[in-house]
Amino acid sequence: MSYEKLTHVQSRIIIGMKQTLKAMNHGEVSDVFVAMDADEHLIKQVMNLAERLNITCHQVDSKKKLGLASGIEIGTSTVAIRKE
Repeated sequence: MSYEKLTHVQSRIIIGMKQTLKAMNHGEVSDVFVAMDADEHLIKQVMNLAERLNITCHQVDSKKKLGLASGIEIGTSTVAIRKE
């Protein structure tokens, strides 16, 4: 999965670990993106929850690129897409 999908859903993006986990637990997320250069302990939480909740989890290579694709100037370890 490329970062391109994020550029098409800017209005439905949830940025950051805490917000992503909260939205996932509330059933609001269709897809989640995890940067593989982030802290492994943190991203494992998101990946495990995504697996339990049957949410598609995309692994990307860079926090910086994930942030830029999400429309922010800094890196981020996780981004979620809110369901339509």
